[in-house]
Amino acid sequence: MKDEQSPLVIIVSNRGPFSFQQEEDGTFSHQRGQGGLVTALAGVIDHYDVLWVAAALSEDDEKWAIAHDDQPQEIEGTRLQLVRLPKEAYDLYYNVIANPLLWFIHHQMWNIPRKPDIDKSTWAAWHDGYKTINRVIAEAVAPHVNAAERQVVVLPQDYHLYLFPYFLRGLIDNPKVQIQPFIHIPWPGPDSWRLLPAEMRTPIFDSLLNADRIGFQTERDAFNFVQTCRFHLPDAHSRGSRNSIEYQGRKVHAASYPISIDVDKLQTLTEEAETRLLKSRLAGIASDNKIILRVDRIEPSKNILRGLQAFRELLETKPQYRGKVQMLMLLVPSRMDVEEYQSYLQAVMAEAGMINAEFSDSFWEPVRIIVGNNYPRAIAAFQLYDVLLVNPIADGMNLVAKEGALVNERNGVLILSENAGAVYELGEHALVINPFDIHSTALAMDQALKMSAAERETRADAMRRQVLDANVRMWFRRQLDDAVAAIRNAEKPKKATKKATPSN
Repeated sequence: MKDEQSPLVIIVSNRGPFSFQQEEDGTFSHQRGQGGLVTALAGVIDHYDVLWVAAALSEDDEKWAIAHDDQPQEIEGTRLQLVRLPKEAYDLYYNVIANPLLWFIHHQMWNIPRKPDIDKSTWAAWHDGYKTINRVIAEAVAPHVNAAERQVVVLPQDYHLYLFPYFLRGLIDNPKVQIQPFIHIPWPGPDSWRLLPAEMRTPIFDSLLNADRIGFQTERDAFNFVQTCRFHLPDAHSRGSRNSIEYQGRKVHAASYPISIDVDKLQTLTEEAETRLLKSRLAGIASDNKIILRVDRIEPSKNILRGLQAFRELLETKPQYRGKVQMLMLLVPSRMDVEEYQSYLQAVMAEAGMINAEFSDSFWEPVRIIVGNNYPRAIAAFQLYDVLLVNPIADGMNLVAKEGALVNERNGVLILSENAGAVYELGEHALVINPFDIHSTALAMDQALKMSAAERETRADAMRRQVLDANVRMWFRRQLDDAVAAIRNAEKPKKATKKATPSN
């Protein structure tokens, strides 16, 4: 039951929790999104009044917003407001600045001798796209904050909304507000931000420091943020702290909130008929082979190509695995309109083709690639792997590692990049590798395939317990609890301090 004294919670994101489709009779149907934040809401909507403000991404989303006079409507216990945005501005905001410019910086993906090129069109996208969209969304949120006669917690999500705190702070007059962004992707160290001109990076840092607390996936990300602000903002000081910054009279906290998965939903999915059927089909494809599995978006930061190169080295140096081990790759198309993604997929397919051409025989294909977005198929594959390869160049968390650890039925071994956020929770029980080290990755594959049954079971059980003990609802609740505590602490009357008696 909702407590009338509890804060109003406003989630702000690029993509909302529901998408809409207008039917022939003019009514609207909606489809629930699959993201972790959507799932996390289920644990709090019974206790908090939640408003979600997001961009209207499709024509039917816009029609739904117009049909409701651009006002919030309750959908499945959550009030939702979709903001209609100028199409040209949105394209510049999303497809030039957010992706690829900021995304590539966060994941250290730029080929620096050649890219990025910050030219006139990039500056136009910054001013007319990124700044514009952040301002318009802040203007949509501000009236709700100002009208509230209670505490308000505003939770902007991710790199799409870095300028939002600055714009919102200038539009509100409610002193009982806590602005608390959460950044889902890895935050790189100070030097990475030199790829952005000071006239871009400084407003980003300044805006985020208009928040009260900033959430990150790991303590490393939070520390990198503090160091970045210290390095690039002359007025920012940490006073020796690893997780707070003082800036222009404000003290901003950087905290880690490692995101997790919906344990109950995932366990239920493993029992559904579709998942069982797909599991049977995948088992038939693999036959008696050991399975090295990867499940990824087709995304350069996922490091798919080096994973293939490591598998090639394994087959070259350990011929006993030929005909007995198969690399199964479930790849989900992503941003295929971006040139770098297209060329990366071509390189992946070419490498897989060369491995198959060199090592296949009449009964065995070493690499099997299935392209498509089929979550039940991924769950089925997680149950079957002997080795799960998760080797991103950089990743905020990587939930594949947690999903696999939870539902795998073979005590599979996890090979995990030291640059994935999940390493802080699962690394003790995984084989941790440097994602750039192809040779060591091949050695880890060999170690995993040779590992004793007892050691596999010990590692798998420990990872499974870790995932069970931290679900996605706890992740969201921790953020809210910290935000509410900060507001209430700020409202407490300050005790008068006793002045020291001057010495004679």
